[in-house]
Amino acid sequence: MSTNSVELHRVLKSNADRVYRAFTTAGAFAKWLPPHGFIGTVHEMDVRVGGRYRMSFTNFTTGHGHAFGGEYLELEPGQRLRYSAEFDDPNLPGRMQTTVTLREVFCGVEVKIRQEGIPAAIPAEACYLGWQESLELLTKLVEAEIRD
Repeated sequence: MSTNSVELHRVLKSNADRVYRAFTTAGAFAKWLPPHGFIGTVHEMDVRVGGRYRMSFTNFTTGHGHAFGGEYLELEPGQRLRYSAEFDDPNLPGRMQTTVTLREVFCGVEVKIRQEGIPAAIPAEACYLGWQESLELLTKLVEAEIRD
């Protein structure tokens, strides 16, 4: 069975620490990762190499959802993280792997994301579109400068 992969690249007006925390803080992850029209719930998040996370996306219109989870494979604060993901749905078999690389640049932080092993039933274009929507939400989260 073939699988798909996508690569994304952004430069955000933020810093690597904030972006890294957006991937490793349950409330932040639930806020920005679900694409438009979905609600995210983080059920478990043990952020350490070998630790596991589990979350679900629920379609706001239909109420239908899907759950997935995986393991943290690599964690370098402010620089890089790599994690796996597997869907609960047997129609979406396989183990995906997402690698996020962060690099401070003069105007913010460069973010590179590569997701591999996307089940063949999910068209790469649909996955790419979902990631673009998620990254739009990530940008709004990490670029906001709110002072107490």
